[in-house]
Amino acid sequence: MKRLKFLISLTNNDNDYQIEQASATDEAARRLGVSTQVIYAGNDAITQSTQLLQAIQASPQDRPDAILFEPVGSTALPQVARAAVSVGIGWAVLNREAAYVAELRSLKKAPIFNISADHVEIGRIQGRQFAALLPKGGSVLYIQGPSENSAAKDRTTGMTEVKPSNIQVTTLKGQWTEESAQKTVRSWLKLSTSKKAVIDLIGAQDDSMAIGARKAFQEVTNETDRERWLKLPYTGCDGLPKTGQAWVRSGLLTATVYSPPNTGLAIEMLLQHIQQGKDLPERALVAPSSIPTLNELRPK
Repeated sequence: MKRLKFLISLTNNDNDYQIEQASATDEAARRLGVSTQVIYAGNDAITQSTQLLQAIQASPQDRPDAILFEPVGSTALPQVARAAVSVGIGWAVLNREAAYVAELRSLKKAPIFNISADHVEIGRIQGRQFAALLPKGGSVLYIQGPSENSAAKDRTTGMTEVKPSNIQVTTLKGQWTEESAQKTVRSWLKLSTSKKAVIDLIGAQDDSMAIGARKAFQEVTNETDRERWLKLPYTGCDGLPKTGQAWVRSGLLTATVYSPPNTGLAIEMLLQHIQQGKDLPERALVAPSSIPTLNELRPK
């Protein structure tokens, strides 16, 4: 039987979740006996589009059997998806809604589906963590992912939906990286409004940005102010074993939301469809969970 080839396109190689997505890909390749190649877009949508088109336009023997990709920009590359499906390359969109999936599935030229963490539920869990950590209310400095990113929007929607009305949120923007959060918090600290702000908790939409925020507060020169910032609860999302979960155990983070990587599951689902004809859903969601549990977070 032919050894199937899968191309996995990830947004960057300096975010803990993306790194875990690559590790999950390698594990799935070994376990399932398939060939995989991971490429990174450097947080640039044009680079990602160009890389994928090059793979699609390669000679038939060099093309992947399927492409799995996590979109960088505001769209899930509908024209690139159409080009892939038109030549029989399977297509899986990771962690992003893609309106074109239903239409391209109807062509029946190649398997296509969407698999995602349940980002709204991730936001809800983080909102419940805020409520558990601030039972009397308070103010959260909230570091969000890129404005155009649907995962960032969904996490904000979920958080806003469940947080108590006595918890106020000040939002800053990051790019899913530690460095971006460190820069955005540095810039905020220079504003006069930050001097007047009373913040009770730092919440970030991923663990690396929570750590980046913490590093920015470590740079505060006034010792009293620095200690006050560093004693606050810090929460993130993704909760991967070697990063978010380890940071909770060490005390760098108070809580995180575990979102399992999904590249391995996506490869397995595509393989079962291609080799066994198993039905492929239009959309699959991977359930998140709170670390520690919400009961463990609530004041005793």
